[in-house]
Amino acid sequence: MTGFIRDEHTSSGCHWPSKVSICPLKSLNTLNCSQAKTLVRTTSTQISFPETGEQKPFKEVIDISSGDSHRTGIKPISFVRQVLSVCLYPELLHDDTLPGDVRQRAQRLLGECDGGSVGSYTDSCGLPHVQRSIAEFITGRDGGVPSYPCNILISAGSQTVMVKLLVRGEGVSQTGVLTPQPCPHTLPMLLEEVGAVLVPYQLREEQGWALEPGELHRALTASRGHCRPRALYISNPGNPTGHVQSRKTIEWVIQFAAEERLFLLVNEVYQDCVFGEGVEFVSYKRVLFEMGQQYSEMVELASFHSISNGIMGECGLRAGYMELVNVDPAVMVFAETLLCTDISTPVTGQIALEIMVNPPRPGDPSHHKYTQILTNRITLAQNAQRAWEFLIGLPGVSCQPVTGGIFIYPRLSLPPEAVEQAKSDGLEADVLYSQSLLDEEGVCVGAGCEHGQREDKYHIR
Repeated sequence: MTGFIRDEHTSSGCHWPSKVSICPLKSLNTLNCSQAKTLVRTTSTQISFPETGEQKPFKEVIDISSGDSHRTGIKPISFVRQVLSVCLYPELLHDDTLPGDVRQRAQRLLGECDGGSVGSYTDSCGLPHVQRSIAEFITGRDGGVPSYPCNILISAGSQTVMVKLLVRGEGVSQTGVLTPQPCPHTLPMLLEEVGAVLVPYQLREEQGWALEPGELHRALTASRGHCRPRALYISNPGNPTGHVQSRKTIEWVIQFAAEERLFLLVNEVYQDCVFGEGVEFVSYKRVLFEMGQQYSEMVELASFHSISNGIMGECGLRAGYMELVNVDPAVMVFAETLLCTDISTPVTGQIALEIMVNPPRPGDPSHHKYTQILTNRITLAQNAQRAWEFLIGLPGVSCQPVTGGIFIYPRLSLPPEAVEQAKSDGLEADVLYSQSLLDEEGVCVGAGCEHGQREDKYHIR
């Protein structure tokens, strides 16, 4: 970062190198996610092993932009892998070296699979046993607010299915989705793919990425005449911002959705990664039902959770769930039909999902070892605090405190010449910064423009 950090004897702001060697990328706003990742990885390889023989001040590229916790060195949970091993090779059911609860869990899960094999298809919505486990988990999490297996849809991409359900119309009647800025970087591409209009609303960075009622009203009013807003997307804990919404904020968001008849799409995949002092995760569904029948029987809600994110971190197993609340039964049938058009969720992923919501309990042989998950959470909190303290100590960098999730989203104060150089190269300034950081220091970060941000504001993830 030496090319960008202000020297003590220079003016405020970040230094910008006079000569920056980068790949000629277009703005990431014009690239889909896979293209952007490919370009970053290609660039990483070129920098690590330059064909020209040019020497770099680093020996390897460090990627700190990824949400793949296992890739960063966090070890998978033993109980998950042991149960998967037995399910994949049932001969291990007779292996006495494995804990008894591992073999019992595997035997029960295999009994739920057609033919007793993880190689068989499942229902389009997932294994009924896993749906029941998820419903029991949600009921316990939400203090007894009931959840029903018939409202649980398991898939490898449940958000896509839900957005497809909402999309209809063309022109001014086309479905609009109120979307936070910044938002998960894959969301804009998803909305574009299914034919929805992204209606941006800004989170207030200076207030800890707070969501303000006036901003939602402004975004909704501005969208009318261009599309028909039908849904409001929420990320809590926030991706990539790391903020956690308070109960008060959730209540007025629900009130707003009720007044404007908006479908709530709530991404809660980092619910087990909340570590801020005095901060707790409260689900939208729980708050909805605690607000009384005026809201609990009226507001339509879809909430999402996944094994890919948070403490579990099983990105490669591809499984998550969506719970639908107050959705018309005919719509539920249509959702199941949409799932039928796709390949059923891998059974191995569904097994990991069942373990996530139904972990070993006190007294089980594997319970003590499973508590390593708590160690992971402590490590996450410590790393977040250390990274935040480091970032706020850098010249030209500011960062809001992080209380949840796995990302940190610092803001860059870039000098005018840097912004002008980026424009002349056809890039967003934070893309050029990210590429230069990669070239000079071998550190790979994500550019803020992938997530949506205010004009002339620059961030990295």
